[in-house]
Amino acid sequence: MPRRHQSGELDWTGRITKQGDGMVRKLLYEAANSILTRSRESFALKSWALKISKRRGLKKARIALARRLSVIMHAMLRDGTLFEA
Repeated sequence: MPRRHQSGELDWTGRITKQGDGMVRKLLYEAANSILTRSRESFALKSWALKISKRRGLKKARIALARRLSVIMHAMLRDGTLFEA
């Protein structure tokens, strides 16, 4: 879960902490790595992460994509929605 800092209008979401299941973090990282390096299809998440990799580097793009995947999966679990390909 990322740290949050809020003050007035400022809402800053910090880094991913190492709290929680290490295997889940590892699997999210591996999924992000597979999307960036193995997937030949182009879709919104991949293009978003590739823009980050051009600016900040591939390692940070993998972490950012893993975090984005975790946010999407959390929203799916919370709402009970199913994945649609």
